Amino acid sequence: VQLQASGGGLVQAGGSLRLSCAASRRTSSSYAMGWFRQAPGEEREFVAAIRWSGGSTYYADSVKGRFTISRDNAKNTVYLQMNSLKPEDTAVYYCAAGRGIIVTSLYSGNAYDYWGQGTLVTVSS
Repeated sequence: VQLQASGGGLVQAGGSLRLSCAASRRTSSSYAMGWFRQAPGEEREFVAAIRWSGGSTYYADSVKGRFTISRDNAKNTVYLQMNSLKPEDTAVYYCAAGRGIIVTSLYSGNAYDYWGQGTLVTVSS
């Protein structure tokens, strides 16, 4: 599976962006899709995840209530709607896909098999 992330850019604090992650082919219902981010000099961190089957969603505490992950099965695409952006949200955002990931592992990048190329989000103060 190849993943193509897009939608990053420069936005002022308090603004919004929507990231997209398009998969090259339909993934099975056992897949989960995740968004991670990595700020300069920082480790990669979990942002959000969604299961293709059932659509259960999971969020990092730092983005809960501001970010929304969703999926469009017909387009094999996952979205990350980011509202009320803060300067500390500045990072390269990566989408990832993995099969058969248990709930407790969704938050770990090591559980995912496929990664997109990343899209840069810059939030100015």
